[in-house]
Amino acid sequence: MRRIEWPAAIGIVVIVLACASAAAAQRGDGEPRDDQRGEGQRPPEQRPRLVVVIVVDQLRTDYIEKFGHHWTGGLRRLIDQGAWFRLAEYPYWNTVTCPGHATIGTGSFPSSHGMILNQWWDREAGTQMGCTLDPRLSKVSGAGNESPGDGPWRLRLPTLADEMRMQLGGKSRVVSLSLKARSAIGLAGQRGDAVVWWQGDRFVTSTAYAQKPVDFVEEYMRVRPVVRDHGKTWEKLLPAHAYMYADDMPGERPRSGRITFPHAVGPGREPDNTFYTQWRRSPFSDAYLGELAKAAVDSLKLGHGETDFLGVSFSALDYVGHDFGPRSHEVQDTLARLDRTIGELLDHLDRAVGSDNYVVALSADHGVSPIPDQIAEEGIEAGRLNTGTMARRLDEILSLHLGPGRHIARFLYTELYFAPGVYDRLLNNPAALDAVMSELWRTPGVARVFRGDELAGRPATDDPLMRAAALGYHPGRSGDLIVLAKPFWIATGTDATTHGSGYTYDRRVPVILMGPAFHPGDYYSPATPADIAPTLGHLLGVVLAAPDGRILGEALAPRRTPTPRR
Repeated sequence: MRRIEWPAAIGIVVIVLACASAAAAQRGDGEPRDDQRGEGQRPPEQRPRLVVVIVVDQLRTDYIEKFGHHWTGGLRRLIDQGAWFRLAEYPYWNTVTCPGHATIGTGSFPSSHGMILNQWWDREAGTQMGCTLDPRLSKVSGAGNESPGDGPWRLRLPTLADEMRMQLGGKSRVVSLSLKARSAIGLAGQRGDAVVWWQGDRFVTSTAYAQKPVDFVEEYMRVRPVVRDHGKTWEKLLPAHAYMYADDMPGERPRSGRITFPHAVGPGREPDNTFYTQWRRSPFSDAYLGELAKAAVDSLKLGHGETDFLGVSFSALDYVGHDFGPRSHEVQDTLARLDRTIGELLDHLDRAVGSDNYVVALSADHGVSPIPDQIAEEGIEAGRLNTGTMARRLDEILSLHLGPGRHIARFLYTELYFAPGVYDRLLNNPAALDAVMSELWRTPGVARVFRGDELAGRPATDDPLMRAAALGYHPGRSGDLIVLAKPFWIATGTDATTHGSGYTYDRRVPVILMGPAFHPGDYYSPATPADIAPTLGHLLGVVLAAPDGRILGEALAPRRTPTPRR
């Protein structure tokens, strides 16, 4: 067991900070303390030359504990050489991709940064809207520009990368890469030199960031086209005895292809939509993204001027987890291969930037629920909530109280949106509101129901579910009613399983910091992914606007000057 290491130079100060943080966490006030507001401009020679934020979509902390002994590459290096906050977790409900990346990027929770879900019901537009979709923008790609595009217009707070650009002389370069727009944008924020994501059959950006395709991305896709992976077979990387559980377990639902290994990627003669779907949902997409990140470092000479920002969000694990679940051989193999991919990226950074000249933060946007079918087989209550059926039943009930018509606008995730004017009528009709609440309470799998107005302003409460729901609530965007499922219950969909709850399997994710600024070791103090941006900002002398996270001061090493570039 690795022991917790404490920087001797900050002994008493760290204890005071930790106690203050714990008190703030218990209060739930989320107000930044003086030590969270930054310390002013730090001399360039005392700053790392490159800040790297790696997000692994759907990486549960227990994956490290269960499967990590087989890893020998980058994930292993981060665990062994980094400061690992073993108890880190998201404190809010709606643990999905867009809120998670925005939380890591801004250092704040959804109630502050506003990115509450991947999609929500836009009351003004009267339609469901993706968190980054912006009708005013156009997609920018080598295949031609199209509307609408994706951008950061709904993000209420600046990211660490935004603050770096504004506070470090305007010369910090910002690169953010992912298969998902909401992932790349959540890390980058408002501007960037290369903010790209996968769409259709290529990497693209939007007019929020560029008026033409990113040169090095286009060149890399030309030299190393994705179609080279067409016809490959995804085989197991590790020996058979290295995998836990069975290869084919109840409830697995691959989007396309076989349930068991091996998995063909694009079995047809020519690359088609099936190929691109299978490619995204395989470790080959992570490997490609890792190589693209190396190309970004070399092409833009990241780490060779003002402090630069590189965000890389690997998405394959999320796709694989949705298809096969957290116990699958596919998840275990994706992690083993990602370990190699991240290792190659870190090795490249060592050569290109210098191991003493960059810092890395690793985290995840959320975890994932076990497949309900597998939990039910063990005699534990589990199941799937059919929100469509629930919405139709509520419409029938409301028709009896309010008259015929459509009273439910949409039921998304935990969020129940009434049609315009209906909620106001319900507040003046207690019998009708009670009928709605009673129907929801009677529904199998429902744990709690909150009115949205109960959650506004982060009310002080000892109720953990209410506090989690409040931290994920944003007025005007969240639902009129917030419906929380019981443990091991998920919304019905095409996937084998999903995430989004505030239970441990969804909220517990790694927070690991590596580099000369940090003392390696295992840390058991409270932490969240929202602490990453304030901690990195502290190293840079960058002030964040309104962080909910704290500086992880217990892991900070004494300042040292980076070694000269080679």
